[in-house]
Amino acid sequence: MGYRSVVHKDKVVITSCGSQEFKTSIAELQKIPAKVGVIPPGYEHRADKIADLFYESPELDWLVCWTNNIYDPFEQLNVGDRIRILAI
Repeated sequence: MGYRSVVHKDKVVITSCGSQEFKTSIAELQKIPAKVGVIPPGYEHRADKIADLFYESPELDWLVCWTNNIYDPFEQLNVGDRIRILAI
């Protein structure tokens, strides 16, 4: 997967987000059937807990983020937010 440097919160980080390979992967994810989930209290800012709730695997936190264009789960993924949950 391609990587690039970006500045986030005044720090330089290396990310695959925004690379052509990333965009291709996201386009493929968008083709998978999905349902809408709502983030309940106690799960805000916790992609791992959300993944465990909907996919029964906290290791799929990256899937929650990628599917919903979440770049910073500590500022996004708020209580009551509607998110895409892929039917995997």
